[in-house]
Amino acid sequence: MQSINSILVVVDVSPTAADAVAKAVALARRFKARIELYMCDAERAFMLSQAYVPAGVQEARRSCMVQSRRYLESLKESANAPDVTITVDSACESPLYESIVRKVLREQPDLVIKNVIRTNGQRAAQFDATDWQLMRTCPTALMLTRGRAWKPAPTFAAAIDVSAAESAGLAQGILSAAQAILQSAGGELEVVYAEALDLQDEEREKGARTLQDLTAQVPELSPHVHILAGNPEVSLPRFAEHRKYDAILLGALTHKPGYTSQVGTLTSRLMDALDCDFILLKSSAYRSPLAASAARTTAA
Repeated sequence: MQSINSILVVVDVSPTAADAVAKAVALARRFKARIELYMCDAERAFMLSQAYVPAGVQEARRSCMVQSRRYLESLKESANAPDVTITVDSACESPLYESIVRKVLREQPDLVIKNVIRTNGQRAAQFDATDWQLMRTCPTALMLTRGRAWKPAPTFAAAIDVSAAESAGLAQGILSAAQAILQSAGGELEVVYAEALDLQDEEREKGARTLQDLTAQVPELSPHVHILAGNPEVSLPRFAEHRKYDAILLGALTHKPGYTSQVGTLTSRLMDALDCDFILLKSSAYRSPLAASAARTTAA
């Protein structure tokens, strides 16, 4: 992601929806990117799919989408961004994550932003089944925001892995995305790499050289580099909690052979431990498991 030309914002009826739109507007202004607000009422779609009498289902579906578009138009108006091209689209489909991914496959946005819902009694917004499925299947960069405004000079972290098991090009892709985000939002970047204590000296030196080479490719970022000692699933969440980042960029999927479609342990630990935004990326070789079915639907 060298630049941001289009942003898809997935919203619902919640207090954090306006925050997601505001962040999209802030990012879009720098690159004159376009924004599309997308809302899908999956609950209504599921109920309609269970209807015993099919009469009136299509009309109910159309009514649902009209109501959603009205809400989206009100969000667009409240964004107060006449200088940004903002369009709206709605759907009534289930399950929600599949509708979002199909939309992404059709429109090919550079960034997807989705607000995370805070339920009653929760200290922080928690990721639901749709969020976890999107981490696994969304083919483009995915920002999950928890409704917290960024600081005027936000601080971002890029959590990268320079071990031999790293997916091809993912570390470089994370830094490229960080470059685009900082060009839009400003602020500072910190690169964080955690290495296991049992690494041999040769492996440790190789990791340090690779890290140096990667950061040298984005000299305009001038990132602060932190190398942590210890298991990354333990050391990185503890370190990040004290740094109070506005957002963390990292790979979404595990690098272990045989589990390439699963959300990684480090990703899960970080997202459970921290109350910041997350920007999740996949390697250029990644293909969404929904891509094939979407292609068949288009052909039909």
